[in-house]
Amino acid sequence: MACGSCGSGSTPGGCQSHGSCASGSCNRMNVHDWLANLPFSDPESGCRVIEVSFNNGSRKEFFRNTTTQYFEKGEMIVVEGVSGFDVGSINMTGELVRLQLKKNNVREDSSDIKKILRRATEADLSKRTETKAREKSVMIRSRAIARQLNLEMKIAEVEIQADGRKATFFYIADDRVDFRELIKKYAAEFKVKVEMKQIGARQEAGKVGGIGSCGRELCCSTWLTDFKSVNTNAARYQNLSINQTKLSGQCGRLKCCLNYELDTYLDALQHFPDDCDMIEVAKSRAFLVKKDIFRNLMWYTMPDSTKQYPLTIESVKKIKTLNRQGIRPDELETVEIVSKKPVEVEPTYVDVVGQISLKSLEKTSRKRRDNERGNQPQGRQQGSRQGGEQRGPGGQQGAGQQNRQPQRQQQGRNAPGPNRGQQPQREGQVAQRPPQNKEGQQPQRGPQNRPAQGPKRPQQGNNRPPQRPPQRPPQNRGNQPGPSNERPPAKDGNN
Repeated sequence: MACGSCGSGSTPGGCQSHGSCASGSCNRMNVHDWLANLPFSDPESGCRVIEVSFNNGSRKEFFRNTTTQYFEKGEMIVVEGVSGFDVGSINMTGELVRLQLKKNNVREDSSDIKKILRRATEADLSKRTETKAREKSVMIRSRAIARQLNLEMKIAEVEIQADGRKATFFYIADDRVDFRELIKKYAAEFKVKVEMKQIGARQEAGKVGGIGSCGRELCCSTWLTDFKSVNTNAARYQNLSINQTKLSGQCGRLKCCLNYELDTYLDALQHFPDDCDMIEVAKSRAFLVKKDIFRNLMWYTMPDSTKQYPLTIESVKKIKTLNRQGIRPDELETVEIVSKKPVEVEPTYVDVVGQISLKSLEKTSRKRRDNERGNQPQGRQQGSRQGGEQRGPGGQQGAGQQNRQPQRQQQGRNAPGPNRGQQPQREGQVAQRPPQNKEGQQPQRGPQNRPAQGPKRPQQGNNRPPQRPPQRPPQNRGNQPGPSNERPPAKDGNN
């Protein structure tokens, strides 16, 4: 069963800690039992007292396990209450409980420790859920009744027992409050046994919870249980400015964290002289402003100037000794303070021009350009073929049609195929298409493939088929295109 503050209402899926996952608001003041899995030679000598937490960990009490059952941390159990029973979660078991008993000055064999009845059933848990749902409405109504009776008090929290027979009202008041009439009103209104408990502002902040100025959850709502008094001397020893706004917490009192480092400052201030609040020089008197325990310096200022003078402990003791003898030194032996500012390093910029490879983009653009160029000559070639057939005389092949037959045979041999006339092209090398002249003809660069100087006229009376075209010249791997990309110029039939 998860705690009521997380709102899930069911057992957590991953950790199986039953709501005691130490996530702050889920279970405040949680304790890790680091001795739970350690084996003991004599289990019977183990501690039979168990620490149980109530109301999401805000209240803890000790109960004795008189049963033969073994309970683990996080289990929901039923314990003795005031004229009934209460349901709580096991917070600590084993040898750590003995340490807590010793810390709280409670004897293990004390008769005041109540007993554990059984494990909580579904009926007990449902009854507890219904009772906890009443707490908010009871608290609102109780504040209204206290206001009607003109009592100078504030109801901070209401905790109702699991069986609904008892209710504890936590209130805050600066002065003594006579709430005898108030208890009668509460008992008649809520039909419960009333118990009044006075708490302070720090305990109220721990019950409400929140985020401190440090950005973390409040110490009083997570782990702090012993609230010590805090005064302004703790701020003076630490050279803090006496600003009530900055030194006060959400409870309106001085922050508890002012006592955390106070012992360290007191140990460091033992090396500083106590009677050196004022020293005299020839010019005027100098008054102590602050003590720097990190640099072992004492800062002084003069009434006629706002400048502060840092002095070492030895220099202050020396000047104070001279003042006792009636001697005033001419000036203060100040110390030059070297500021430890971070060295500003100019940002260095790297010239990456020419270091980025764009070969993948260039290959893509070249392939697209080659595909466009490869589709363009086909249309021109079809147009030239149709023009040659129409211009030739009837019954006789024209010059363009006659010279086109060896071209078709040559194209058949040089047609693209799996293993015909094609050689693998080098990476990054693109076959260049020879430029065309104005008439649409493509000049040939190779000396062997140079065409004849004039068009061949058809021979009359000779119907022999055209001769076999010459063998294909070897392809070079330079910028000269292969024969597969060569096309002989189309011959005009008029010539």
